[in-house]
Parts: sequence; structure tokens; C-alpha cells
Amino acid sequence: MVKSFQGVREVPVKNGKDQKISVKDFMTVNVITFHPDDSIDHVIEVLTKKKISGGPVVDSTGGLVGMISEGDCLRAISKGQYTNTPRFPSPVSELMTKEVITMHPDMSIFDAAQEFLEMRIRRFPVVRNGKLVGQLSVSDIVRAMPKLKSATW
Repeated sequence: MVKSFQGVREVPVKNGKDQKISVKDFMTVNVITFHPDDSIDHVIEVLTKKKISGGPVVDSTGGLVGMISEGDCLRAISKGQYTNTPRFPSPVSELMTKEVITMHPDMSIFDAAQEFLEMRIRRFPVVRNGKLVGQLSVSDIVRAMPKLKSATW
């Protein structure tokens, strides 16, 4: 039996354009956000209703000022045990992460995947000119992979 090997062939992409593989093509744009003055009670309520584990904190102009997560809320709950407080009126600004690592919407989805692996973070806010434009999660990247053609690899 004779086998023929033709070597690596590039698969043509429809319309002659390279396939889009940037963060902006796969990020969530309708992001649930919080305000620095929101109470932790409010955050806990939203997180449980929406079944999410955190979100960006933005000021009145849409500028990113922090991130709030279930872990941050857990600190308030733990603190409430010692003060015998069933409610958590503390503002988000007291518990949020202020040093936030962001992604740019034009970043490659593959570079973003590497950032997730290196930083061990589950979500990154996507920012353009200091304004929140979306959010990219590990799930967004995983869901994006089947949509990519083999030619982009």
C-alpha cells in the first residue's frame, strides 16, 4: 500500500478574512456591575439571584474602580459572626479589590487564556480608555473554542 503525504495545508477562510479571535468578540457586554456605595447586603442579594460569583465596581461615569466577589462577601459574613450582625451594611468600597488587572478588548483570545492560567483569576474586566466595556471569564473562552476554525490555531 502506498501512502501519500501532502504536508500541511492551510484551510481557506471564508470571505478571505482572518477569523476574529480577540477578547471583544467573546466577552460579555451586558455586565452586572456594582457601585462603591452599594451595601454588601445588596451585592449578596444580586449574586445569589443572578447566580454569579462577582462583578466589576464602577463609578458614576462608568470607570472601573474595583471588583467585588463572593470571597469578599464571605469576609463580611465572617466578620458579622463576631459582631452578631445578621445584616451587612458595609459599603462595597470597604471590601472590594481595588488593584484590578484588566484586559483590552483587542487582546488575542489565546493571550487571554494564558493570563487566566498564570493569574488564576476567574474573570477579567475588559477596559478601553478607563471605561468598562465588558467582562471575560474562563467560561467565555471555553465556549469560544468550538467556534474557532482550525486555521486560526
